[in-house]
Amino acid sequence: MDERIITDAAGIAEGTAHLARICPRMAYAVSLVGEVPLRWRGDGFEALLHAIVSQQVSVAAADAILGRMRAAGLVTPRAIAASDDDSLRAAGLSRQKVRYLRALAEADLDYAGLHTTPTETVIATLTEIPGIGSWTAEIYAMFSLGRADVFAPGDLALQEAARLLYDLPARPKPAAFRAMAEDWAPWRAVAARVLWAYYRVAKDREGIA
Repeated sequence: MDERIITDAAGIAEGTAHLARICPRMAYAVSLVGEVPLRWRGDGFEALLHAIVSQQVSVAAADAILGRMRAAGLVTPRAIAASDDDSLRAAGLSRQKVRYLRALAEADLDYAGLHTTPTETVIATLTEIPGIGSWTAEIYAMFSLGRADVFAPGDLALQEAARLLYDLPARPKPAAFRAMAEDWAPWRAVAARVLWAYYRVAKDREGIA
């Protein structure tokens, strides 16, 4: 696999410098947000478990559920497979998420091998598992595997940031946004980080939570 991997602030700096050179609006966003965060996350089963648990609930609710699961030792494939539905539901999981976590536990993914697997194959492999859609797979590739040139066009905050930064009449739809992001290759994951940071700054200025 010959793909650029971001592991530290130097990679982010190189990407932001490239984006600022090729696009005046990206340059403006970078100047506004200051240091663009690495946002590195862990990888492996618990990282994907966290992503599934966090779907469609608040950060506080997800943290509470994860806290109960860790306290009960329900954060490994073996523990999930061996537990009954009542134990998982007691942690705060919906029936659907119980099914998703069982599917993840049964998938027997080669997490170490994903680090040397092409991004497209990583996303295709992850999205075969119930409960893992394109957004979750792209975020995993971006923040758990450090891929420099992956994007998440379905992310609403990214869409809104692009609308604001590029003065678009509406949020770009995922297909159009994916095409738009091609201009930011080979640093699309850094462009995403810039847009997320810009979104927070822009919303703070407007006084919107």
